[in-house]
Amino acid sequence: MPSICHKKYTRPMPEGAVVFERGGERWARWTDGSGRTRAAPLAEPGDRIMLETKTWVARYRDGQGRRREVSTGCRDKASAQQVLADVVRRAEQVKAGIITPQQDSAADHAVVPIPGHIEVYLQHLRAKTVRGRRVSEKHRYNVRLQLERLVEECAYSRLRDITRESMERWMNSAEESGMGARTRNTYRAAIMAFCNWCVETDRLAASPLGRLCKADAVSDRRRTRRALTEEELHRLLKAARLRPVAEYGREKMPLPPGERKGRRTWRFQELSFEGLEVAYERGREALTGSPEFLAERERLGHERMLIYKTMVLTGLRRGELASMTVGQAYLDVAHPRLELLARDDKAGSGALIPLRADLAEDLRGWLEEKLDALRDEANAKGAPLPLRLPLDEPLFSVPANLIKSFNLDLVAAGIDKEDERGRTVDIHALRHTFGTHLSKNGVAPRTAQAAMRHSSLDLTMNVYTDPELLDVAGAVDALPDLPLQRTAEAASSTVG
Repeated sequence: MPSICHKKYTRPMPEGAVVFERGGERWARWTDGSGRTRAAPLAEPGDRIMLETKTWVARYRDGQGRRREVSTGCRDKASAQQVLADVVRRAEQVKAGIITPQQDSAADHAVVPIPGHIEVYLQHLRAKTVRGRRVSEKHRYNVRLQLERLVEECAYSRLRDITRESMERWMNSAEESGMGARTRNTYRAAIMAFCNWCVETDRLAASPLGRLCKADAVSDRRRTRRALTEEELHRLLKAARLRPVAEYGREKMPLPPGERKGRRTWRFQELSFEGLEVAYERGREALTGSPEFLAERERLGHERMLIYKTMVLTGLRRGELASMTVGQAYLDVAHPRLELLARDDKAGSGALIPLRADLAEDLRGWLEEKLDALRDEANAKGAPLPLRLPLDEPLFSVPANLIKSFNLDLVAAGIDKEDERGRTVDIHALRHTFGTHLSKNGVAPRTAQAAMRHSSLDLTMNVYTDPELLDVAGAVDALPDLPLQRTAEAASSTVG
C-alpha cells in the first residue's frame, strides 16, 4: 500500500549530551546551537541518537513495479499525501501506457533540488573517460564553480527552472559587467553539458538549452598572443640559460627614502639583457663555495633553455611536453622523433613529432647529462651504476607554474610582456611562434596544419599565424609591374 512516513536516521551523539531513562528506554538530552533543549532516543550500540526527517517520505510502487521511496519535500502531512497521490497517479499512467517510463523518471527528478543533481553529475565526471583520459580534478572543480554560480545568479532551484531565456539574460548581464565572450562560453558549455547529461539519465525529457547561442569570441578576444621574432628567440634562450645563476649576481640598490621601512633600505637590481652576462659571472663567483648548488642552477638553466627550444621547434603544448618520457624519444634513428601518446594529446589521437637534427642532438646530450647525474647519485649511495635511463623517466621536469619562470626570463631577455597593440607573450605564444615561422618560411598551409596537429586550416592560418612577422610587403612587391604612363601611351597609339 502507498504510504507516507518520517524516515528515521542516526547521527553521533552531540557533545555534552546527558543520557537518561524514559519509559524503559535510554535517551539523550542536549542543547543545540540555538540554545534549545532537545532530546532523542539512543540507537544501538548506544553511542548514536535516533532522529526523524522533518519532511515526509512517500513509499509506493512505480509504473514498472519497483518499490520506490522519495522525499515529498513537505512538512505538512496533507501536502505530503497530495504528493503521494500524484506519484501514484503517474505510476498508474505508466502502467496504462499514457506516459513513458522516461517521462515518469523525469517527473520524479523534477522535485529534487538542483544541488543534488550537480553532485551526482560531478561523480559522473569523476568516473568519465574522454579519449582514454580521465576528466581532470581541475576541470571538475571549474565545472562545480561555474554551475554553482549559475544556480545562484539565475535563481535555479529545480531542473524545470533552467530555460533558454534565463541563460540569455545571464549572458547579456555578464557581458555588461565586463566578462569576456570566451569566459561566457565556458559557462554556457558547462550548463549545456549538465543538461545533456540530465537528458541521458532521464532527469529531463529534452535539453532546454539546445539552441542557446554562443557569445562572439572572435570579435571579443580579450587576449591576443603574438609570435616572437628570431632575434627575440635567441635572447629568450640565452636569458633562460643564464638567469638561474645570474640571479645570484645582481647588485644591491638603495631604496628611495619614501620606500624605506625599518631595516629595509635596499633591494636587488632587476636583471637586464645588457648586463646579463656580467651578472652571470658575478653569480658564478658568489656560488664558488657551493659547487653542488652552482651545478644545480647551471643544470636548471640548461633544462629551461631546452624546454623553450623544444616547444618552439615542435609546437608541443606545455602539458604535452610535460608528459614526454625517455621511452617516447626516438633520437638514434634515421628520422628522430618524439611520440605523443593519445592520452596526452589534446586532440586525443596521438602523434609522431619530427625533430630537427640540431634539436635531436641537443636532446641526446641532455639525456647523457641526466644519465651521468643518475650514475653520480648511485655511486654516492654505493648502488650499482645504471646502464641507461629508465624508460618512464620524464624527458624534462616541466613545472605546472612554468609561466612564472617564463615571465622572469622575458624580463631578463628585454622582451615586453605586452606590446603597444595589447598583444601578449606567454608559454602558449611559443606554439604561435612555431606556426608563424612555418608560414614565414614558405611551408605549405596544409603541411603547417599537419605540423600544428590542427583540425582545420582556418585555425592554423588565422589564429596561430602572426601576420606581423610575415613578409606581406615583399609579397606585394612580387606582383606584376603596371606603370600607368606606359599604359596610357599604348592606348594613345592604338587610337591614332
